[in-house]
Amino acid sequence: MNYIPNILFATALFFGIGFFAKNIKKLVRNIRLGKTVDTSDNKAERWKNMINIALGQSKIVRRPVSGVLHVIVYAGFVIINIEVMEIVIDGLFGTHRIFAEVLPHSIYGFLIGSFEILSLLVLVSVTVFWIRRNVIKIARFWKSEMTSWPKNDGNYILYFEMVLMSLFLIMNATDLHFQAMDSGNLISQFIAPLFSGLSDGTLHVIERAAWWIHIVGILVFLNYLYYSKHLHILLAFPNTFYASVKPKGEMNNLEAVTKEVMMMMDPNADPFAMPEEAEDEEVPEKFGASDVRDLNWVQLMGAYTCTECGRCTSSCPANLTGKTLSPRKIMMDTRDRLEEVGKNIDSNKGAFVDDGKQLLDDYISREELWACTTCNACVEECPVSISPLSIILEMRRYLVMEQSAAPAELNNMMGNIENNGAPWPYNQMDRLNWVNEN
Repeated sequence: MNYIPNILFATALFFGIGFFAKNIKKLVRNIRLGKTVDTSDNKAERWKNMINIALGQSKIVRRPVSGVLHVIVYAGFVIINIEVMEIVIDGLFGTHRIFAEVLPHSIYGFLIGSFEILSLLVLVSVTVFWIRRNVIKIARFWKSEMTSWPKNDGNYILYFEMVLMSLFLIMNATDLHFQAMDSGNLISQFIAPLFSGLSDGTLHVIERAAWWIHIVGILVFLNYLYYSKHLHILLAFPNTFYASVKPKGEMNNLEAVTKEVMMMMDPNADPFAMPEEAEDEEVPEKFGASDVRDLNWVQLMGAYTCTECGRCTSSCPANLTGKTLSPRKIMMDTRDRLEEVGKNIDSNKGAFVDDGKQLLDDYISREELWACTTCNACVEECPVSISPLSIILEMRRYLVMEQSAAPAELNNMMGNIENNGAPWPYNQMDRLNWVNEN
């Protein structure tokens, strides 16, 4: 028996999965650069969110056309992986359609027939996606942040899926043994006549070539995920589970600030007293965030999970009125900066060396941050529960509390609250003067 194909297959599988594991390890390391955050609350609600949003695609289908097409591609990706299991077993042990031997004829035919129908539906869906992107040119795919790589990345994935689905159908159409079964070849039976003039040997070569290119293509696709926006295929589930379950608009309180306010409000507190434990306390961390390592790990995972679909930006009132803010860009910039920090650590043997850059100003401008209305539209629209707003608020907090760099209008408002107890420039005695004007 010739074991060379099995050895070649095992080698390709080993290196493909090994390289993928290496990148996943790097991904986890980068996410863990973020600060810790408590995600132990409301476990039942978190499981519900993951099942409804990540598994059930509940937020995707709010936009019916793209939503239904995405569900088809998603179902195809998940279900057709059963066929990949058969390919792996056949490749390692030199068998051919092993499931056809261990499963009842009708069940195997039903499975392969389902895969073929799904393959055709996926082909139709990704073709429509390609037309929407490149012919109709839907506006959210052509915003300024969608430069050459993000724009091409979306098309590369569509091409990958077109080729993989086509290879699967060609593989079935040129498999004489499978076609002779006359069970499960619901789509491939109509493709088989295209190869009717070829010899059995030539058909076998085409079938084997399609088989090999199909599985190698899957391994290439698997490793491409790390560099692509389609990493959300893996991260959508943990991201929807760990996403905040607090009411939208609720900001977290800083413990250090809370302690100061409580002390100021305590009539018995001595403002000049030095607590006994003060000497043992660590130096307080800076307020807010100016770089990716100031954000928490859930926010960093959200940056990697971003699908770049642009639903957040297309719903952002600031963006719709011509402001520079794009919530999608916030997430893309965060991911790009995090990748830069990760490469810095890799090139310096596990230690970060200051590169003179940060997320604030070098990637995200102050104009973008202050354009946000904090309306939560981006959070509500995101199909995988990412919160660009949480990053915007942390960076604003840094500007206000660390640099006193709030816009003049905001400084005026805070001064009025401090002096007058209200945002308006009227002292408390004059608040009701408007009544006398009538």
